[in-house]
Amino acid sequence: QVHLVESGGGLVQPGGSLRLFCAASGSSGSIYGMGWYRQAPGKLRELVAYITSGGFTNYADSVKGRFTIFRDNAEKTVYLQMNNLKPEDTAVYYCYADIGGRRNWGQGTQVTVSS
Repeated sequence: QVHLVESGGGLVQPGGSLRLFCAASGSSGSIYGMGWYRQAPGKLRELVAYITSGGFTNYADSVKGRFTIFRDNAEKTVYLQMNNLKPEDTAVYYCYADIGGRRNWGQGTQVTVSS
């Protein structure tokens, strides 16, 4: 069974930075897409960024130029570097990994941007 563990969330002031980390374990299969979604209170879950196994990336318009996603295929990890954070970035962030035709999810990590 695939298990995704996230870390790196927390409280940060506007303009600050955080790096989220997600590691996949429990599967010997290849990992295809990996990425991050977020969900703010009262809002739908939205895609923040994703990265393919070949390194192609895509970002939500709201985070372009501020967030960077990267991964380590050998370590089965994905990172989200978040700079110049804004209060509207406050949400629970979920990582995912596509393995064997199935999307697997982490438990979520809270990011709060507030002064």
